[in-house]
Amino acid sequence: MRPFPTAFRALLRLPTALAVVLLVTACAGLPPKPDTPPSTALPPGETTRLDRAIAPEVARQPGRAGVVPLAEGREAFAARVLIAEAAERSLDIQVYIWHGDTTGVLMFEVARRAAERGVRVRLLLDDNNTAGLDPLLAMLDAHPNLEVRLFNPFVQRRMRPLGYATEFSRLNRRMHNKSFTADNRVTIVGGRNIGDEYFAAGQDASFADLDVIAAGDVVREVSASFDRYWNSASAYPLSAVAGAVGPMDAADFAARIERIRNDPASEAYRRAVRDTPLVRDLLAGQRHWHWGPTRLVVDDPAKVLNPPERDDLQMLPALNAALGEPQRQLDLVSPYFVPGEEGTKALVALANRGVRVRLLTNSLAATDVAAVHAGYAKRREDLLRGGVRIYELKPLPGAEVAPTRADGWGGSSRASLHAKTFAVDRERIFVGSFNLDPRSARLNTEMGLVIDNPALAGQLADGLDRIAPAGAYEVTLDDGDLRWADPPSPALRTEPETGFLRRATVRFMSWLPIEWML
Repeated sequence: MRPFPTAFRALLRLPTALAVVLLVTACAGLPPKPDTPPSTALPPGETTRLDRAIAPEVARQPGRAGVVPLAEGREAFAARVLIAEAAERSLDIQVYIWHGDTTGVLMFEVARRAAERGVRVRLLLDDNNTAGLDPLLAMLDAHPNLEVRLFNPFVQRRMRPLGYATEFSRLNRRMHNKSFTADNRVTIVGGRNIGDEYFAAGQDASFADLDVIAAGDVVREVSASFDRYWNSASAYPLSAVAGAVGPMDAADFAARIERIRNDPASEAYRRAVRDTPLVRDLLAGQRHWHWGPTRLVVDDPAKVLNPPERDDLQMLPALNAALGEPQRQLDLVSPYFVPGEEGTKALVALANRGVRVRLLTNSLAATDVAAVHAGYAKRREDLLRGGVRIYELKPLPGAEVAPTRADGWGGSSRASLHAKTFAVDRERIFVGSFNLDPRSARLNTEMGLVIDNPALAGQLADGLDRIAPAGAYEVTLDDGDLRWADPPSPALRTEPETGFLRRATVRFMSWLPIEWML
């Protein structure tokens, strides 16, 4: 999901005098951040259920991390719930989007229950997608064991487009990181936000996504990164920017939870939490971990406050160093793929050196951001001529797009790729929030894990081998013209399952000078 300004369209619909008043009001910048004592992750111990289950396994694998992939949406939801319910000391959650829908409200309730048990809970939410949540967040924040902070917040709580109109440079930069850490013993890192479309909640569209559960020393790296963001200049206590908002009544929240629990549509999620064996097996020492050297790569939180040219604040060089120079094979899965001129040249150079370069991204019919597809489509022919193989996900459920099963998209009629994962030489794999686009590289903050594990990296490569033709179109060139292979049918000559207007709109956007912000 990409933030774009909508303020000027809204202002055009307002009387001039009112628009001037609103703009003057919106010009007020962020208030000074209150002086708050630094807060740091509680150290891992030996007494909690997670300590007892995970510490012995970690001790047998010094200097390595154990990871388990989470590709199926309901399993990913259940894993978060069960890990949070097992927490006895701390729960730190950092996320870009947290919706107030079924799974979002249920996850808020999980955090509240943890606080009720005496667990220290810290929720760090990017403020770009919290519209309408202030009363609910204020209710949670009022609990003595639960604190909410908003990253890079909007001053205008009700009319947020006005903020973009007056502070575009600041608000255009977002915290895209995602982590979910319990007792400083186990963490979930990957591409998923919190909301129905990320957990296969049976709505019209779902995201095919990927996270990993991780244990070992890398968990403390994730916790240290969380602390840097939590204590950064951009992380404001909720009360500092939404202090005038009255909290939701606790009884109203309880009634909302009860309605969700009584809704037959949510039964699948209660069943998933009840029946998913993954976390229970991990706690019982009966689940196979993928062990290997693992490192966190993460942006500096100051990236959102500085010019995008500040390379010293960005994770991309560290990501490149951790993955290493491909010698034989490079497999890329990126839903929002905008390589730009430099990235296109780099991928073509690898292919010319004999490296097998493959890309899986969204088709125009599957993408949820047409502007990003425009930034990719303008480079597509150059990539193909240079020897890069391209697959575009069909907007249908059931395609395998991650290194484990992906068979639980909950009856969605359409699927869109959201996983961000890259594998080098079938040896090392990245899983995280980083898209291969200018926004991730220069504007947003990002994070992820680089895992040195041939089994996991090989599973991603094997998944790309299997995905066509059932789950994706292979894009090719035929005498210089683009074709979309869909055997056994003849190759298609236009972007599949799209109309003329959508294609024309994307073509027009590809001419605009907006690639830097995609």
